[in-house]
Amino acid sequence: MSGAVEEGMQSRLGFQIMSKETIRVLDLFAGAGGLSAGFHAASDRFETVRAVEMDLAAAASYEATFGKGLTYAGRIQDWLLEEDVPSNVDVIVGGPPCQGFSTLGKQDSEDVRNTLWEEYATTIVRAQPKYFVVENVAAFAKSRQFEDFQDAVKPGGILEHYDFQHTVLNAADFGAPQARKRAVVIGHHRDLDFPGFPTPTSRKAPRTVFDAIGSVPQAVEGIDLPYGREYEFGGKTFAGPFSARELHLGRNYRQISLDRFAAIPAGGNRFSLPTDLLAPCWVKHQTGSGDVMGRLRWNRPSVTIRTEFFKPEKGRYLHPVADRAITHYEAALLQGFPETHKFVGSKTAIARQIGNAVPIPLGAAIASQLLKHL
Repeated sequence: MSGAVEEGMQSRLGFQIMSKETIRVLDLFAGAGGLSAGFHAASDRFETVRAVEMDLAAAASYEATFGKGLTYAGRIQDWLLEEDVPSNVDVIVGGPPCQGFSTLGKQDSEDVRNTLWEEYATTIVRAQPKYFVVENVAAFAKSRQFEDFQDAVKPGGILEHYDFQHTVLNAADFGAPQARKRAVVIGHHRDLDFPGFPTPTSRKAPRTVFDAIGSVPQAVEGIDLPYGREYEFGGKTFAGPFSARELHLGRNYRQISLDRFAAIPAGGNRFSLPTDLLAPCWVKHQTGSGDVMGRLRWNRPSVTIRTEFFKPEKGRYLHPVADRAITHYEAALLQGFPETHKFVGSKTAIARQIGNAVPIPLGAAIASQLLKHL
């Protein structure tokens, strides 16, 4: 394409490419940076120009990993009031909170967190990116918020110059050693073609728990975070930053828990326990989830890594053979975080950051698909 034609096309679309080597990304609801890590893993052409995250510890982790000054620590509503949205953004990514229509726990379609898609849409209008990506729980497509999103791209809607398609992708199909289904929306300016969704690369031979953590020592390396490290961010002092490798930490278990762990065989769960080791609630309920107090299986992808993976009573989070739950380090590896990623905050805060992240291989697959059209 000649320079004149290319320049004319950019003018017609209202876009201005800063450099053929740089693709500018705006990360909303950024968390500790799982999506950004995926985009950066796909290509060093992706450059994050701003990230917005209201959880201070997660925002601090993002800054510690990707660079000072990148992260706005606060609500997206406040950010839109206080700052100008970066111009010349090529891609906007983000996963608005989904608690109100998650299949886990009590569902509340009127949960205020579900309306944050409106701020996401406002950001699209102001930044005018070529593409945008929204990831959320698989149930997102059945929500009222998704219907509102569909209305927004109709003639007269706030996003009438854009269109989008959606699907549900399983991270295990794209190289993540974890079965995690997420709704993925990819939007595009109507002057551009829909870029398509990534093609599964590992559906027939997925990466397994053994592939991810088989070489990690079974013995943990302590209970508490390394002492004496502090990180100043947002007017507060946090512990850290810590590399994922420094988070191979266990817990102080009660003896009854240790006895239960020892009684659960490979691939087993709470139904494997003898009567004298059953909790009263388990004695009365002989049906239900087979993942509670379950061991991960070496030869399969892990179950979805959630924010309380360190509690075996919350799911299949026991180590395949060791008598303990998986550690923060192992959970980070199952999410695909690189060793270079930094985490800031308490053990609970870091677990929340790990569990809430988009698996890095899934983010990289989406980024690679967009890269073909950028």
